[in-house]
Amino acid sequence: MDIATLVGVVGSLIIVFTVQILEGGNPASILLIPSMLLVFGGGLGAAMSGGILKDTIGIGASLQKAFLAKVVASDKLVEDVVKLAERARREGLLALEDAVKEVPHPFLKRGLQLAIDGTDPEELHDILHAEITAKKKADKAASKMFENMGGFAPTIGIIGTVMGLVHVLENLDKPESLGHSIAAAFCATLWGVLAANLLWLPIANRLGRLSQLEVDQMELTIEGVLAIQSGSNPRLVAQKLRSLLPPGGKPAAEDKGKKAA
Repeated sequence: MDIATLVGVVGSLIIVFTVQILEGGNPASILLIPSMLLVFGGGLGAAMSGGILKDTIGIGASLQKAFLAKVVASDKLVEDVVKLAERARREGLLALEDAVKEVPHPFLKRGLQLAIDGTDPEELHDILHAEITAKKKADKAASKMFENMGGFAPTIGIIGTVMGLVHVLENLDKPESLGHSIAAAFCATLWGVLAANLLWLPIANRLGRLSQLEVDQMELTIEGVLAIQSGSNPRLVAQKLRSLLPPGGKPAAEDKGKKAA
């Protein structure tokens, strides 16, 4: 499990409250339910109004993915594809029918099944790329929801501050409570900016990054499946897939490719 977002968000909030303490403040003074309810509830409602119900319903799954996503190493995927290419080269493509059941990568499994079923290479390419296109659209909609919330949160926080200041002006005859009321009013702006920059926008970026990693691996998988279907030499398959890896993933993949060949 990649916990970068979890550590980043929690760490940022800890820093915020630590600074509050170092400046002589009380963290409880900014934990105001009305301000937080306005920013988080209002931000969600505003983002919801700009999309469709399906986008809002999927927000829970998107949050879970952002915080708890498992990032599969691309070099492990290359290793699995090369092993399959080696077996297909030695025993024939139909010999992979039993091996498909043990493949841990769902997209690779679907691609191999299409190849084993005798799907034309060009048609197989089109089918798998259509799945990638659909995934990009779904992922973009999920990240857009959080981008919208990040865009609305600061403005909604300002709305909360203005509402609080209106309340302050209504009670000018009570000077003893003005300081507390003004401080409480500005908490809405604080939570609006905080929610946008420490939560919603980072989550949107995280979802976009995860989507790109998954799409890259899916494209790599397509190249691998087509190479297996054509009966390419495992060494050539390893070299071709290795060229598609980012620099950090090439050394490990290279060694494994040489062993498989």
